[in-house]
Amino acid sequence: MKFNRRNFLKRSAMQTAGMAAIPMILSESVEASPKNDIQSFSDGNVILFQGDSITDAGRDRKRQLPNDAHSFGNGYALMTASPILEQFPEKQLQIYNRGISGNKVYQLEDRWQEDCLDLRPSVLSILIGVNDYWHKRNGQYDGTVEVYERDFRALLDRTKETLPEVAVVICEPFSVDGGSAIGDGWQEEFTPYREAAKRISDDYGTRWVPYHKLFKEALKHAPASYWCPDGVHPSMAGAQLMAQAWLKVVMG
Repeated sequence: MKFNRRNFLKRSAMQTAGMAAIPMILSESVEASPKNDIQSFSDGNVILFQGDSITDAGRDRKRQLPNDAHSFGNGYALMTASPILEQFPEKQLQIYNRGISGNKVYQLEDRWQEDCLDLRPSVLSILIGVNDYWHKRNGQYDGTVEVYERDFRALLDRTKETLPEVAVVICEPFSVDGGSAIGDGWQEEFTPYREAAKRISDDYGTRWVPYHKLFKEALKHAPASYWCPDGVHPSMAGAQLMAQAWLKVVMG
């Protein structure tokens, strides 16, 4: 492979600028929590990340272990869990990733007993929605935004009935302009799903991580190819940005 010094320096400069911009991006798009609920956790309390491929991030689903890198994949959930475990070693927290690639809300519901309720999380983080739209767009699903919102609310009702004290974090489903999968009309058609997620968060009083807003701000500093090449699945830099936003919202 021929080494191209100019392209290497260009990529290096973009990477340096992008990572240096993360604090600025966060300050412009994410509000810090006024309190850190994790500080009040009892020993062995559970934090659970749920969602689709963005959360799954290539994890080994045969392991299903807490605090285990192979069980977390290589995405934002790993990058979020790691500093929490480092900061609170005395609490012996149990952090799980149970995201599954391709999932829509109804598929979370199908596995919710085993992959959520039986784990009895104290903090439950959910990022879901892009497949509810994307699979409809490509003809693989006939659900609507109304179905998405109805199913999401039913999932939270079921959760609160079993785990009334659980702290829920809803992450905004997002898509990044300039990504290779983001075709004509995508953003306009996807907006109602993002609005439904925000409406649910407000109605249920959950923490809200504004990922779509976050990536819009990030595009001021580097293109989609840097943060999220296909517009749906984040790069390493995009996953780090997501993790930092989650920590700021939940832990202040």
